[in-house]
Amino acid sequence: MDLRIFTEPQQGAAYEDLLRVARCAEEAGFDAFFRSDHYLAMGDANGLPGPTDAWLTLAALARETTTIRLGTLMTAATFRLPGPLGITVAQVDQMSGGRVELGLGTGWYEAEHRAYGIPFPPLRERFGMLAEQLEILTGSWRTPVGVTYSYGGEHYTFDDSPGLPKPLQTPHPPIIVGGNGPSRTPKLAADFATEFNMPFAGLDALVDGQERVDAVCRERGRDPATLGRSTAQVLCVGRDEAEVARRADAIGRRPDELRANGIAGTPGEVVDKIGTFGERAGMQRIYLQVLDLSDLDHLELVASEVASQLAAA
Repeated sequence: MDLRIFTEPQQGAAYEDLLRVARCAEEAGFDAFFRSDHYLAMGDANGLPGPTDAWLTLAALARETTTIRLGTLMTAATFRLPGPLGITVAQVDQMSGGRVELGLGTGWYEAEHRAYGIPFPPLRERFGMLAEQLEILTGSWRTPVGVTYSYGGEHYTFDDSPGLPKPLQTPHPPIIVGGNGPSRTPKLAADFATEFNMPFAGLDALVDGQERVDAVCRERGRDPATLGRSTAQVLCVGRDEAEVARRADAIGRRPDELRANGIAGTPGEVVDKIGTFGERAGMQRIYLQVLDLSDLDHLELVASEVASQLAAA
């Protein structure tokens, strides 16, 4: 089971905070450092000192880390045109030595679009934009150097694009498509994704979701075993109940609620729950949502007491 650190810096974090977490995660042996792609705080958070751009952050981390993989859950199709996005992702992949992964979704947070002047079309149109962006990115990256790429769709048109630069990873960086919807998301995952992610879903929903995407893969002639499976879950681990309660309070949650809806409890409890996600729902990877970015001991505890047990199992 791969364990990845997943952060939500729009809630309030500077680049230096993210760098500390990424370096800690790398030193502790986590598989990857991911971040959300949002520009506006949610809930009661004030978001200070203000948002950081996801791909600018990853470009900097590409030069300030050496082994950990880097990516987004999820870059919004509404935020960037597919041509510039393809250039950005390819460049960061080169800068990192081939450690980048692209999570790409429709975008959903209407308030941040209004706050920063980003158009927010209806969901059907956003799914259309996402589908075309996935086709364009994979198609242009796969186009041989010296051959041009053209595309004509409802939302985007490319005429004789050089399709450059190319990512370091071939044919392109891993692509993550995610969501809990029953129809459109599994189809896009089956058609384009390296990995299918169901964020913040419970065990029963994860089991049902894998069955749906398996069926879609078979309908489209794809072996379901070629599609990676993952989930994102909020993290709250403590050596004892007092430490669990302290960490839950720091993020404004309750231990019992986190145990029901996340990866929470003592190391033994967490190992058991992660094991169940793997055995019953086929999860191969879990993105551990870390909401208190000042608590580096939290990451070190999970690495020493949870990841080590999973590796030995």
